[in-house]
Amino acid sequence: MQLDDKDEYTSEEDKQQGISLFPDHVELMITRVEQGQRRNRGRYIIHFGPYSLSVLEDVMIKYNMFKGTSFVKKELEDIVLADEKQQAYVHALRYLGQKPRTRQEIAQRLAQKEVDQAVIDEILVRLQREKLVDDDLYARQWARQRITSQRKGKMWIRQELRQKGISKASIGEALSEITDNEEWESALSVGRKKWNQVRGDIMDKKRKTFPFLMRRGYSGDMTRRVVNHLSAAEQDGAFEDEEFLHWEE
Repeated sequence: MQLDDKDEYTSEEDKQQGISLFPDHVELMITRVEQGQRRNRGRYIIHFGPYSLSVLEDVMIKYNMFKGTSFVKKELEDIVLADEKQQAYVHALRYLGQKPRTRQEIAQRLAQKEVDQAVIDEILVRLQREKLVDDDLYARQWARQRITSQRKGKMWIRQELRQKGISKASIGEALSEITDNEEWESALSVGRKKWNQVRGDIMDKKRKTFPFLMRRGYSGDMTRRVVNHLSAAEQDGAFEDEEFLHWEE
């Protein structure tokens, strides 16, 4: 199973449609087992005479699905469901293998593959139990990276984490670990770069640097501090611009 747009996902509905053709109340013996081809090499086709279904290798081994073993239809329906859960779990692991994800991102990814919501919920519980998904840790790491590397302000980070489905409590805790001095250093660094890029006098620099910092998610108060600091440094003296003190956040 691949993670690109061409990924083939065998939904429970598709598999149940196939197994619905199996006869009821009859023991069905496996007559042949063959490995899937190309992109489906991780799956095995289990033949019961004229009937067949496919399962992941892990599921095949777990349920002893080898030639000569017999099943009734109800047992095969349970195996089909187990296969869907394992398939969704493997897909989630591969999705996580690219980079850390939030619970919401994983749920949305599986929903796109038409995985049943009950199965999605079960997979999320399993991933969380195995400590492969942790929204609190994700929020802290994301906030730290955005402040130090991307030079974004807390308001920007808050909005990003909300969009990723992080709870308000987790966002609050993550942002509380970012000190005022850390945000100040971040804002000053990106603000100074913008300030030096602007041609013109000090007022031109202030008019362009102030909204630039606001757009990056720094508060009005933080932005005023940075702009006043840069202005004062350029004038080589203390500076407090009344116009910018009255700008609303």
